[in-house]
Amino acid sequence: MSTDWQLARTLPAGLPCWVEVACHDEARTQDFYSRLFGWEYETRRDPAAPTGRYSIASCDGVAAGGLYQAGARSAPGWTLQLAVPHTASAAEWVEHLGGQVTLGPIAIPERGSILHAIDACGAPVVFWEAPPDWQFAGGVPNTFSGADLNTHDGVAADHFYTKLFNYSSRQVGDGESVDYAEYSIEHTAVLYRYVMGPEYRRDTPPHWLVYFEIDPARGTDAAAGEALMLGGSVVIEPYDTPFGRTAILADPDGAVFAVIDHSRALEDVGRAEVDDPYDD
Repeated sequence: MSTDWQLARTLPAGLPCWVEVACHDEARTQDFYSRLFGWEYETRRDPAAPTGRYSIASCDGVAAGGLYQAGARSAPGWTLQLAVPHTASAAEWVEHLGGQVTLGPIAIPERGSILHAIDACGAPVVFWEAPPDWQFAGGVPNTFSGADLNTHDGVAADHFYTKLFNYSSRQVGDGESVDYAEYSIEHTAVLYRYVMGPEYRRDTPPHWLVYFEIDPARGTDAAAGEALMLGGSVVIEPYDTPFGRTAILADPDGAVFAVIDHSRALEDVGRAEVDDPYDD
């Protein structure tokens, strides 16, 4: 996962620009992330949210993510948003490249326009035509650090995203036992794509796994323990990777996310085998 995220006024196409979590219990979910990451909230009206209400979480005064109540038939979970210059054009390209538009484009006052879609490998993703002065906290403790696209079809995923955003893609696994690719913009890594191996059930749906940065003084192990005490769960115990010490967690509603301490990166450690976050 890259640590090079900046607060930017001009968002390159394909740059992660927002993350949001759908939940069933807003008060409990807000309390969980407030105590785990120190987030504060401001609630706004949002025509794209099922209840018309949307909470902006901030870290040290900078927007860090969104939170909203999911519809009755929707499962809790984190969603990644990628920057696009025009959502209408993005909608055409999504369908041209084998994806499916599921909602929008929808104009949101003071927040630009958004487009919900399913990519060519079946993973939900959101595209956002953000306002020019948008700020998104990242690369510092308790904020967004990166995301993995976990898929069963690496070829379809790579074709879709490299054509849509002109990403450069390179294999960082061995390409056989571990198929793990890095997507870059102008030689800077922005996202990763992993073909789920035998550690995942065959019926595990494609999904984005969102990572949050952990302060080295706190550490991944401590953060995992705190999540457990706050009513969440530890899906995968802390383990070491070439990117840093990582743990896969879930909030009290079951939304899965990851935390990582980049100071604990190990050069000679391969991608650890993981349990299936969706295996009940």
